[in-house]
Amino acid sequence: MGLGDEVQKAFCSMFPSGNCGVHLFWRIMHLILSIWYFFLWLVDMFESFLISSGLLKRYKTLDISKVQYLAIVIDSEEALQTLKVLNLLVWLAAIGLKNVCLYDNEGVLKRSEQAITEILKSEKRFKEITTSNPPLDEKGMSLEFISFSDGKEAVARAANFLFKKHYSSENKEKPNFTESDMAGALREIGYERPDPDLMLVYGPARCHLGFPAWRIRFTEIMHMGTLKSMKFGFLVKAIRSFTMVHQNYGT
Repeated sequence: MGLGDEVQKAFCSMFPSGNCGVHLFWRIMHLILSIWYFFLWLVDMFESFLISSGLLKRYKTLDISKVQYLAIVIDSEEALQTLKVLNLLVWLAAIGLKNVCLYDNEGVLKRSEQAITEILKSEKRFKEITTSNPPLDEKGMSLEFISFSDGKEAVARAANFLFKKHYSSENKEKPNFTESDMAGALREIGYERPDPDLMLVYGPARCHLGFPAWRIRFTEIMHMGTLKSMKFGFLVKAIRSFTMVHQNYGT
């Protein structure tokens, strides 16, 4: 049940007789909120246009030194929109990001890895995708493709490694495993990968959609809306917002 349904239910409980005035009041409130969110959408679209056009000075220079590794999480259904994914990667390359991890739950992107990589290598194909893209960074971008099955397999192999190391012999001490033990096991079996500094989620869900949990202990997660509604200005704004935040890491 959504927030709107809960509010409507509360009004109905206050006026059990089904007063027409209450129903009218509810409709007016719904209209006001709809207009308000439409206004906010227009403001966001205008700001995105200004950013893309380079009219906002604070967005002209983007310090991406804090984003050494970026994760892009896409809903599996939206990951089928290959041109949108390619367009997003073009923007990331134009911004200057060097290391990007692409993830979707069902492995749609991973199955398209070869096709996506081949297209990204061709500057001519870039121009065919869209003519509105910014200039590309010539040094290229390193891509990692993963899905939920990769994380599942990694956990299973790490658990098997720890079992053989500590429990297969009765003479060995049986420790209580910690996070560092799991990290060491993943490193030993070859599943050690960089932790993303920033994760951008494209899709209806506001979550990481099953991205390997051990890799996002200190990752900042931002929901970007649907892939269909993505804008270059929104992307630049999200990355700049992350770079401007001071982060404290506990010990």
